[in-house]
Amino acid sequence: MAPAAAGYFRRMARKLTEDIDQLDAEELESTSKASGAQRACDCTRGDEVTMVGRLRSVETCSKAANAIVEAEFFDGTDTISLIWIGRRKIAGIESGTQLLVRGRVGEREGRKVIYNPYYELRTED
Repeated sequence: MAPAAAGYFRRMARKLTEDIDQLDAEELESTSKASGAQRACDCTRGDEVTMVGRLRSVETCSKAANAIVEAEFFDGTDTISLIWIGRRKIAGIESGTQLLVRGRVGEREGRKVIYNPYYELRTED
């Protein structure tokens, strides 16, 4: 069998047998690295960062509560909470959306967070 064909079958077997979440994380990390963005796992409190990743979940507050949209951002290496204060809904911000985000990393309850990040919606490549 030709080396190219063997490599193809090896990649196909890997895609069929590996954990989907692990493959997704590797793909996100690769996309982030290719764009020149920083990795979430390397960011610490106080860092000004630019990252590329996907929203895993998005929560909005009730009308009686303060206006907040909170999203879990994942770049393949780590998660960061994105919190927009003063917003009840943001067009395009929903689970599964790929984003480029910029902001200063903070900390809330021991977890990384960026308040009111700048963001750009990205299309799947």
